[in-house]
Amino acid sequence: MNARYVLALDQGTTSSRSLLFDARGRIVSLAQREFAQHYPRPGWVEHDAREIWDSQRATIAEALRGAQATPRDILAVGITNQRETTILWERATGVPLAPAIVWQDRRTAAHCESLRAAGHESRISAATGLVIDPYFSATKMAWLLEHVPDARRRAATGELCLGTIDSWLVWQLTGGRRHVTDATNASRTMLFDLARGDWSDELLDLFDIPRAALPDVVASCLGPDSAIDISLDGVEVPVAGIAGDQQAALFGQACFTPGMAKNTYGTGCFALMNAGRALRASRHRLLTTLAWRRGEDCFALEGGVFMAGAIVQWLRDELGIIRSPAEIEPLAASVPDSGDVYLVPAFAGLGAPQWDAAARGTIVGLTRGSNRAHLARAALESIAFQTADLVDAMREDAGHPLAELRVDGGASRNDLLLQFQADLLGVPVLRPANTETTAFGAAALAGLGRGVWQSEEELGSLWSIEKRFEPRMSRADAAARRTRWNDALARSRDWARP
Repeated sequence: MNARYVLALDQGTTSSRSLLFDARGRIVSLAQREFAQHYPRPGWVEHDAREIWDSQRATIAEALRGAQATPRDILAVGITNQRETTILWERATGVPLAPAIVWQDRRTAAHCESLRAAGHESRISAATGLVIDPYFSATKMAWLLEHVPDARRRAATGELCLGTIDSWLVWQLTGGRRHVTDATNASRTMLFDLARGDWSDELLDLFDIPRAALPDVVASCLGPDSAIDISLDGVEVPVAGIAGDQQAALFGQACFTPGMAKNTYGTGCFALMNAGRALRASRHRLLTTLAWRRGEDCFALEGGVFMAGAIVQWLRDELGIIRSPAEIEPLAASVPDSGDVYLVPAFAGLGAPQWDAAARGTIVGLTRGSNRAHLARAALESIAFQTADLVDAMREDAGHPLAELRVDGGASRNDLLLQFQADLLGVPVLRPANTETTAFGAAALAGLGRGVWQSEEELGSLWSIEKRFEPRMSRADAAARRTRWNDALARSRDWARP
């Protein structure tokens, strides 16, 4: 019990990170490595699963060195990950048989359309809380089994493993001894029955996915009897917490009471509201998902924006109008407004509440006076507009007003964005002192499992505000801006449909 830290592995869409937290929830050390994004065809997004593991493993070593620590100083490990991204690998060797299909990938749009046309949407939604969309893992798994030679037969015999990133990391960390996923990640596959809390045989049959290839489902918070032992440089350390990134952020934001909500401004943008122990369906095309499994299941309402921080990356890498993400705020602030320019970042279609896989990115309102500053401002504002659409749907589903929105993620450091977000919503936006809430959520789940923290109340006491953004814009002005946004949104719809 001489260990001092909880290690959080935060495997994201564009980088892998490792963070060491002390018992007061403070970051002691952080290491991060980016990895390559691959776009082999329009609408396709892939990762190299081996590069993901190599980058994650390297950051563990870097984080330990940064704290002058060794694996003996680690009391528990928590894992959080980009969700829905799917990997197929060989059980005997651990070799991936194809590139990982990333959550943003749209190659299975036609498969999803055929499922809707065949009348399967209502039964899938009733069982899983999800809508039919290429975003989720089931059609990605089916695509891999269809396109990798002999994969479906080999998967049925147990020779192959299908899993999301948490499964892949645990597989690597245990040397191939454990093939598991936690309940939150399982709930993002479109194969998981929320009411039963396990894989749905009916949906496995529908997608023709062999159960033998899927991981065992475990809790998000693993106690002493269920923790997963791993070896770090020969030292045995328990993995005691696993959760998808957005659920981990909800937990890390201390949104433990039904009705509390958070929004994470990462590569994508994801708003979640704690829905409590009752399983409820959305009336506004939001998702019902597992928030965490710790004793009883806790559920959440969720809306996802596919492109948030990724818009800034696009401005940097594809358009070249900024050299680093840090440049976008001063550039956007150099003009008083967007000059009536609206950017709809539907590069990978639209998520909730539109769910339009055929939508594509659109810029409207350009004039001869429009410049890169207007485009930068329109890009930031598009993140806030999309979030406001999600929060409105949550308010209606929850049946009561939202008192505040807690925020985190890389883009939450952008004051201009958060002020505009508060203006659109008409409620305070709260940025915590620790914006690494996704990683802390994984650490908190692991720490609860190992007794570092005793209760949710104790964890809640560690949460504090760094800055509060109060609405300044009149409600009439906010409504006018949102009407204009909806006009631009309509112009992006259905563009890629045959």
